[in-house]
Amino acid sequence: MFDLHRLRLLRELKHRGTLAAVASALSYSPSSVSQQLSLLESEVGVPLLEPVGRRVRLTPQAEILVAHTEAVLERLEQAEADIAGSLGELTGTLRIASFQTAALALVPPALMLLRGAHPRLRIQVTQMEREGALSALLAHDVDLVIDVEYPGDPSPRPVELEREVLGQDTLHLVHPDVTHATRPQEMLRVLASHPWVMEPDGTAARRWAMTVCRGAGFEPDVRYESADLLLHLRLVEQGHAAALLPDLVWLGRRPTIPLRPVPFGQKTRTLVTAVRRGSSRHPAIQTVRQALVTAVDRESETTLRRPPGDLSQ
Repeated sequence: MFDLHRLRLLRELKHRGTLAAVASALSYSPSSVSQQLSLLESEVGVPLLEPVGRRVRLTPQAEILVAHTEAVLERLEQAEADIAGSLGELTGTLRIASFQTAALALVPPALMLLRGAHPRLRIQVTQMEREGALSALLAHDVDLVIDVEYPGDPSPRPVELEREVLGQDTLHLVHPDVTHATRPQEMLRVLASHPWVMEPDGTAARRWAMTVCRGAGFEPDVRYESADLLLHLRLVEQGHAAALLPDLVWLGRRPTIPLRPVPFGQKTRTLVTAVRRGSSRHPAIQTVRQALVTAVDRESETTLRRPPGDLSQ
């Protein structure tokens, strides 16, 4: 029978990419990781790694082993969930990774609910953008990710993860000059000559925003790039840029600037939680998910109310 510890090292190598990254994550030396994988090769009887420049990659036989290891780890996740469910109180640590606006608007109220109901459940939160967060979830560095999906985003959904919808977050066209036009499509054309702020190239948010602008017949002048939507908001408030911003950026407060609806295609992004397959039955994960749903409901009650000058209705 193959050694599970060595199989997990092989799986770690698939998800982390290098022996050095595996060693750093698990507090081993690279030589120790290499030695354990060599022993696994001896057990299996076929090469598991092949050199590619200064790196290594998994052979087809190694990929087969990793797929079976994922199945074993899923059953172990289920076993952990069943044991936790047999206990009368939630204890231990649950690690959450969240993108910025959800970390600001949803995590604190969820923590408040959890602190009162489950004082022995320890929650760790790390702010992390979605690409890194999902990789961290696959690598067992976190247990739950608060993620966001933009309309039409073709990004793959790893089969090793289970997703659950938290809610919908409406997206708006924002600029101090939005009152200069009566229809959203006209507003986009007015803003075609303005500077824009968007998230960085390669992100789902950027791809969606570019699609909206091109649908209006222009290529936006993107002068400012940042993953920080609060910076986007500040630039818009001071008249430096136009932007496409979600409700969540106002953190439960009334919007500070007039809003216009997005004229093309889907106009909401989807808030989701993601966990490793097999862990969704864990009572701590179920409880945290429910606390986040409650936080989304409360956020919607405040943010979705528009100020008197709102033009989005």
